[in-house]
Amino acid sequence: MAFDIERALPPAVASRSGAWDFIRGFAETWVTPLQEGDGYGERELSAAESRLGVRLPEALREAYALFGRRQDLTSNHDRLLAPDRIGIDRDEEALVFRWENQGAMSWGVLLADLARADPPVVVRPDLADQAAERWEPWFGSVSLTCVEMILWECLHAPEHLSDFCELEDGFLPFLREHHHALPFPRNPGATDEDHWFASPDLLIRVSEGCLWARARTEPALDTLRTALPGGWING
Repeated sequence: MAFDIERALPPAVASRSGAWDFIRGFAETWVTPLQEGDGYGERELSAAESRLGVRLPEALREAYALFGRRQDLTSNHDRLLAPDRIGIDRDEEALVFRWENQGAMSWGVLLADLARADPPVVVRPDLADQAAERWEPWFGSVSLTCVEMILWECLHAPEHLSDFCELEDGFLPFLREHHHALPFPRNPGATDEDHWFASPDLLIRVSEGCLWARARTEPALDTLRTALPGGWING
């Protein structure tokens, strides 16, 4: 059976094994299949743990072992840190494993939650007033964060299959009519304007007045641009 994002998403939300199955299927269908060697081995993960003096949560270890070296899945826009770059924040509150592409935000797991197998993920903005920075809730598990990360990163490459424009009147009604709204949980910082849509050949994110699109084929992307004429960056 062909991989179906909408059908595969509920099991991915429900469990970390479902999340890893989703990522395998998504990578095979939308990018390239996962292979042996796409992840980090025990030596690299143990070295990171020895350096930091903590044990990585099981879900984070599994993620790094499965796809940690696949920058085309994890680091087209933001960056999943290599094991030797994983760190503990300056306030010694969280284990940091991902950075926003301009350093404006960090993702991590609170040190108090490291013993949990698939702990919640927190996010911290980089503010001019560092005293105002706080770790805030993101998604309820590492595995779900990885699913969202890979979908988000897929929207940013390759250029001939991805595009971006500002949301215009009529775009959302069209997307609701012609594409499936994905049952993706919202993180606590999301708004009612945050949506994911999918069809067999298109993945679309709408957030903060913008639309990101990733297609499996160039004709599918061209069809979307024609249906939603706007200021597309790559079109």
